[in-house]
Amino acid sequence: MSNAIRVLLYYKYVPIENAQAYAAEHLAFCKSIGLKGRILIADEGINGTVSGDYETTQKYMDYVHANPLFSDLWFKIDEENHNAFKKMFVRYKKEIVHLGLEDNHFDQDIDPLKTTGAYLSPQEFKEALLDDDTVVLDTRNDYEYDLGHFRGAIRPDIRNFRELPQWVRSNKEKFMDKRVVVYCTGGVRCEKFSGWMVREGYKDVGQLHGGIVTYGKDPEVQGELWDGKMYVFDERIAVDINHTDPRIVGKDWFDGSPCERYVNCGNPFCNRQILTSKENEDKYLRGCSYECRVHPRNRYVKEHNLTREQVAKRLAAIEEELPEPIL
Repeated sequence: MSNAIRVLLYYKYVPIENAQAYAAEHLAFCKSIGLKGRILIADEGINGTVSGDYETTQKYMDYVHANPLFSDLWFKIDEENHNAFKKMFVRYKKEIVHLGLEDNHFDQDIDPLKTTGAYLSPQEFKEALLDDDTVVLDTRNDYEYDLGHFRGAIRPDIRNFRELPQWVRSNKEKFMDKRVVVYCTGGVRCEKFSGWMVREGYKDVGQLHGGIVTYGKDPEVQGELWDGKMYVFDERIAVDINHTDPRIVGKDWFDGSPCERYVNCGNPFCNRQILTSKENEDKYLRGCSYECRVHPRNRYVKEHNLTREQVAKRLAAIEEELPEPIL
């Protein structure tokens, strides 16, 4: 084995009785074997990303598969040199994916076991990407898209997944008479969102089965037509997908130069994820705006023990107001 650590990404929609108690049991087992990661357990199923050495991850997969509910659960496996997590979290939530339908006065939530879009293999999804009559819709958050996306995919004007249904309804004329295919990181969000589109009356809705992760591992497509890197919710932040003709699409928040380095805005009340070089992070005090740079709780200022005079000097070095962020 070339790498000492395995990262497991997985989900399954399946009704879990007494899911809250199962979450506590699950956490105890994970801690007993030294696994690290983040797992959500809900009445509607399980969704997680975990990491550990080969022996630890194998014990975990055996434990999960021993449960009749998860005997066929699909683990997507990455090999890495370092652990992707520092701690172990298992949390009970009402849903493993919150589409926000009830919050936004839509009908009841979607059950992907009853309603979901047609599954597309990586080869079929690639064909859809090359079809001018097919609309390809990215269902992820805006900062995920900005780091990397499929060539020609639509970037919804949203900050998070819960805003997607309302955005689609507002742009219904773009999609209603088209074939629409959707994608997300591992597939869990698309299961629910594609089902919502079917219920909304869209006649031809497809989803990338297994998500971007599976597309990047497919030996035939090898991640072709993906640009940039894929955002992941662990210590790695960004992983490679395109193994044929990779290119950078991320742009530095401040100057628009090619960039694939994410940081959180220094203002904890903003916390926006921004792409920026280390040089620009230092220059702009990790603040995505003037207000965030001068915020009294700016974490960059505190981490570097900067005095008011030092902050004022850096701000003065910025000769003119920044243009609008380049998205």
